[in-house]
Amino acid sequence: MYEFFKALHIFGLILMAGNVTVTAFWKVFADRTCKTQIIGFAQWLVTVTDFTFTLTGGFLMVIGGYGAALVGGIPLFETPWLVLGQLMLLVSGGIWLLILVPIQIRQARYARDFAIIGDVPEIYKRDSRTWLVWGLISTVPLTLGMYSMVFKPYF
Repeated sequence: MYEFFKALHIFGLILMAGNVTVTAFWKVFADRTCKTQIIGFAQWLVTVTDFTFTLTGGFLMVIGGYGAALVGGIPLFETPWLVLGQLMLLVSGGIWLLILVPIQIRQARYARDFAIIGDVPEIYKRDSRTWLVWGLISTVPLTLGMYSMVFKPYF
């Protein structure tokens, strides 16, 4: 049963980290076209893929991680590498939920208006830069958490 939960945990990480990386990559390139239809479609995909892969991946990662720890008899809040991993996921998830998702919601609203106004407004571009910076920042704790889980450092 431990191996099942561990595999679920790793699969969740792959979904989440893979989507975070790929989404940022193609969104930047879509925004650089300055073509409203491409940007609008890409923005819609950001929302769809975030809720499909990032949220699902995070959910699977948590269920798998806690399941593996409980089945494996590993103390969740006394094991340094587990505490660090949980803290880093909480920080990264907090940035996603409190900063990135509200920006994505605003940008989706702007993208719906692209067809009407025929141009990409400056506020959309500013939000895109903010989204990219905070998105990159949010990958730092995610990467540290992954490092902690793989290498299990003892402090």
